[in-house]
Formats: sequence, C-alpha cells, structure tokens
Amino acid sequence: MSVAGLLLAAGAGRRRGGPKALAHDPDGTSWLRRGLAVLRDGGCAEVTVVLGAGAEEARAVLGADPADVVVAEDWDEGMGASLRTGLTALGARAVDAPAADAALVLLVDLPDVGADVVARLVAAVDGPGALARAAYDGEPGHPVVLGRDHWAGVVATARGDRGARDYLRAHPPVLVECGDLATGADVDGPV
Repeated sequence: MSVAGLLLAAGAGRRRGGPKALAHDPDGTSWLRRGLAVLRDGGCAEVTVVLGAGAEEARAVLGADPADVVVAEDWDEGMGASLRTGLTALGARAVDAPAADAALVLLVDLPDVGADVVARLVAAVDGPGALARAAYDGEPGHPVVLGRDHWAGVVATARGDRGARDYLRAHPPVLVECGDLATGADVDGPV
C-alpha cells in the first residue's frame, strides 16, 4: 500500500505566540523538520506539508527538503482549511502519477508522536477505503489515516477547527492503540 504523509502546519499558534511551522523545542529541534522525519521514518512514501501563517519563513526552515509544499491561503479558518488544501493537492497529483492509497495526517504540534506511531498506522492501511485513527489509552487522537476513497467526503465536510471530526463521526475509523508509544498530546501553549 502507498501512504502519503500530510503534515498540517498552517496554524498561527496564537496561544503559542507564533506560527507552529516556525516552532521549535528548547533544544532547537524544529517541529516542522521533526514532523517530516517522523512521517518518512514511519513509512510514508511521499510527504506534503501544508503551510499558512508564516509560510515564507517556514519555507526557509525547510530549505532544500524535497517535500511537496502547499499553502492554505484560507489558513486562518482553522484546521479544516489545511486539511482541504492538503487532500486536494494529493488528489490533483493523481492526474500525473498514481494516487496514494491513503493519506496519513499528522499535526505539527505533536512532539511525542514518533515514527513508531506512524508505522503502526501505516500497517493498518489495507487499501483506499482505509480509515484509522491513533488512540491513546482508548481515546481517539492523531495521526489519522484517510483512505483515498474518503478524500472527497472529508474535503466536502472539513470546516473550521473541526478538521475531519464530523466525517469521522459519520464514518467511524478503526482505532489503533498507540498509548504504549506516546501520549499524543498537542502543545498549544507557550514553550
């Protein structure tokens, strides 16, 4: 199965004090570069990064990295805009090359989610109809696997900061327990 990584990094990070695509750990580790490495090391054949707030500065952080980069011009609407932009870009690429069977959606602000979590979710992909979601001690979290058959439905329903939440409520994903690997906690406040 071919799984494309989709790194959502468009948010302004207002509670953090700046765009999440430009955030880094106290030791200087870039969240953006870490997210790319986690997706690649976890088994994603290709990676697309969705930028928004601070897009030009974030491109500089990426440097010559070969990841595909798209900008969600309506990023200030919330995660839904980023998700729509990323899935639309993946779908448009299918005109020139075979589309991935699924997209594995990772948020840039999940510092303890590593390649082992991504690999466990990639292993759950059984074709373009796949829907899977990481769970931490039974609670649904991120990353999320969206099989290609679901992209149009997610794009049609992703609004505001709800992302794919409404779609996944109507089409329950398989929960893949990852609590033994990470907490899945996002970092929204100042570091």
